[in-house]
Amino acid sequence: MSDKTPGRRAERDPAKDGPPRADSGRERPAPAARPLYVTGLVAALWCIGIGLAVLTTITLIGWIAAPKTALGHGMAGVFRTAVNFWLVSHHAGFSYGQGRFGLLPLGVLVLPGVLLHRGGGWMIRVVGLQRRQRIAVVHVAVALAAPYAGLAGLLALAASSETVRPSAWQAFVGCFLVAAVAGGLGAARAVVAAEARGEGRVRSGLGALLKLLPERPRSLVIGVAGALSVLLASGAILVGASLALHLSDAADLYDMLAPGVVGGVLLLLVELAFLPNAAIWGMAYAVGPGFSVGAGTSVSPTGVFLDAVPAFPPLAALPQPGPAPAISLLALAAPFVAGAVGGVLTIRSLPSPVSEGAPLWGFVSGALTGAVAALLSALSGGPLGGGRMATVGPSAWQVGLMAALEVGISAALAAWVANWMVLRRPARDTREKRASKKTASRKPAPQPAPKPARKPKKRARVAPEPAMPLSAPVPGDHDPRPRPAPEPPPRAPHAPGRLEFEEAEPVLAPRRARLRAEPLPGLAAEPSPPPAPPSDGTVVVEGHVVDEPVVDETAAEPEEPSRPVPPPREDPGRTENRGGAIYVLREDPDQDG
Repeated sequence: MSDKTPGRRAERDPAKDGPPRADSGRERPAPAARPLYVTGLVAALWCIGIGLAVLTTITLIGWIAAPKTALGHGMAGVFRTAVNFWLVSHHAGFSYGQGRFGLLPLGVLVLPGVLLHRGGGWMIRVVGLQRRQRIAVVHVAVALAAPYAGLAGLLALAASSETVRPSAWQAFVGCFLVAAVAGGLGAARAVVAAEARGEGRVRSGLGALLKLLPERPRSLVIGVAGALSVLLASGAILVGASLALHLSDAADLYDMLAPGVVGGVLLLLVELAFLPNAAIWGMAYAVGPGFSVGAGTSVSPTGVFLDAVPAFPPLAALPQPGPAPAISLLALAAPFVAGAVGGVLTIRSLPSPVSEGAPLWGFVSGALTGAVAALLSALSGGPLGGGRMATVGPSAWQVGLMAALEVGISAALAAWVANWMVLRRPARDTREKRASKKTASRKPAPQPAPKPARKPKKRARVAPEPAMPLSAPVPGDHDPRPRPAPEPPPRAPHAPGRLEFEEAEPVLAPRRARLRAEPLPGLAAEPSPPPAPPSDGTVVVEGHVVDEPVVDETAAEPEEPSRPVPPPREDPGRTENRGGAIYVLREDPDQDG
């Protein structure tokens, strides 16, 4: 019997069957790609479901701890309250009674932002990368934001009641913008992470977005981010220092409210959610226009004018009415520092090839910083009911205008200086390289290591050749090449005939070495010195009479016979000029006779 069940594929044992084999000639069909907008709808449903689940849990905890009518009647009221909180987290306002609430905490944007960021990354991985990555990121952001905003509008209509009426159009617009920005950053991070796999980790969505932007927009975004960071940091420091100085007033407000344990935890969460609003208000104070806490109030470096304020512990950080504290005036330097940082970062990211363009790009960076500051000011404030509290927060257009001027001017100057230093650096580096090359050329070259001494080779001894005397110089010896004899000049018919001389045998050694390498033919085969001249004559050299040496007849004769002496000449008074030396030839009588 077979152990295989009909209709089921037998399980494969790798130990027995070995490694799996590829299908011969067949390829598994690729799974059908899900449409982009269907994937966006799935991601939107997941983000909305998780966000509502978290906020519904927090609402239930508050509903249990607080009076039952504080957060709605029954489970339906609890659900409407949770939906309103979820819409508020996307900065969608609502109406309560006769007033409208638009002063919403910006800190609650973290929850939907994280979920949408993850949803955008999941979509780009499911859909796959396209050739045009920037267009793919935009498509993913729109495909996620469109169904997300549509569902948010439907939830706003479903959560409306006679007491609380959320704004449907604000819910649609706010949810669309939040989903587009957060989902786009998540998609950009997934694209860059897929390209840089194995090279490093992409830490943030903003850093991934910067890699996808062109060079000049990227430099502007970096400059704006740097300037805004300085502004927000200065605002946060200003608020923290003021709250530390008024900590006792905040404790009195907390005791006045007496929220209890659970209420205290919820109040703490609300205070943390409003911290970004407080930092933006501090930024508005540092820029100059300041902010208001109700109609007819103002908190700015020019003075503090306040009326009754809500009993909210963070509002205890407000200064006392009257002139602004002197120490708080130091915050007015924050916009100029922010502009310097933004201008330097803009130029460091992408220097301008011409000096005139650097201040322009620095001012553009400052103007964009002012625009973003105006947007943040508008989001951080809003009405808090009706009547006098309808105006709370900074003025968006005033903060934007002042920030654009202050940050823009300082950024232009800083960008010009930074660009000048960047353009000056290559010339300085070139000069340093040239100087280093000259210094290196002046240094003595390293001496090579001495080679080990070799043993001298033994050479065969060669017998020295016998010294060979040279004859007297002969005219023409200095010229190695023989020249033809010059033709005699014509002579007159009555002139006497030219005397003919016989070549005399030299008797003295020459005064200078012979220039010609070859010896005379008569002396080439004579290794012995020349024979002595005849004893019966004398030789006069250059006007001096020299006696001939007397030859000893009893001495032993040389091995080789001497050359026979020519007979005495008939005319003993003849002279001969050879090479500038005058030879006088004459015969003397025999001394022995």
